[in-house]
Amino acid sequence: MQKLINFLYRIPKSRLKNIRRFGGYLNYRKMMASRKLMEKASFSLPPVISAKEGLPVYFLTGKNYLYQTLFCIRSLVLVSKIKLRFLLVDDGSFDEELINHIKKQLPEATIITKEIIAQNLENIIPPAQFPHLHHKRAVYPHIKKLTDIHTIPGDDWKLVLDSDMLFWREPREMLEWLHHPQRPLHMVDCDEAYGYSKKLMEELAGKTIKPLVNVGAIGLNSNAINWQNIERWVEVLEQREGTSYYLEQALSAMLIGDDNAVVLPPGKYIVNPCKATIAAQNGVLHHYVDLSKEGYYKLAWKKLV
Repeated sequence: MQKLINFLYRIPKSRLKNIRRFGGYLNYRKMMASRKLMEKASFSLPPVISAKEGLPVYFLTGKNYLYQTLFCIRSLVLVSKIKLRFLLVDDGSFDEELINHIKKQLPEATIITKEIIAQNLENIIPPAQFPHLHHKRAVYPHIKKLTDIHTIPGDDWKLVLDSDMLFWREPREMLEWLHHPQRPLHMVDCDEAYGYSKKLMEELAGKTIKPLVNVGAIGLNSNAINWQNIERWVEVLEQREGTSYYLEQALSAMLIGDDNAVVLPPGKYIVNPCKATIAAQNGVLHHYVDLSKEGYYKLAWKKLV
């Protein structure tokens, strides 16, 4: 009981509110214990060989997320018939131990270290010319899905996947896009989450912003990104309407605008699946955000071991 009192006394109100959303302290502890089990189980997953000539799939990952990345990749190769090449991009936390872990469980995967990233950034978006982007990289890691991945030379079109997802059936629409990428690709959110007014977003982008763009799976053409625009958008968005956790998703929606994108069907590529959907493994892909984290940690990953 004393531990519970100490915990509740010291915990920030925002986190306490989050714990209540998951059914209270005891259930939250069970969920976190299940997360620890998932992390431990990731070390025992069979190695997945990254095909050197396979179609490229990018992940931004690191110490706190690699276990999720490994499960996501495992689930993808189990349902895919084509060869895939995996590129893991350092979120800033890679060290020798983590790199060796990746090499063991993802043989032949391409590892993009922070040293490589730093040189790419210097070549394309140097700090002197893009101060706001570099500041956001330091305080808001999500933006690295844009800055650190889309400055990597090589593939023009890049498919970037979030790690907190699992595939249950072959993602035909996504794989078809990978074969012949010609326009942006994105998922559909369960609720609109841009963190900024569409009026301001459309004013800056100069085009209509689609509702419900979700970047769990996002395909963009690196060569089509105007980094000067991104720098200005970040500055003005935050000047007028403050900072937002969803900035990266808002920027991606602004890049896509009203383009004729490939929209992954929301009934198959499900964001924030309910407990029944998780248990039944309905659809093709589940993106475990918000309250669906409970089913992700307690149930979903266990079906892959």
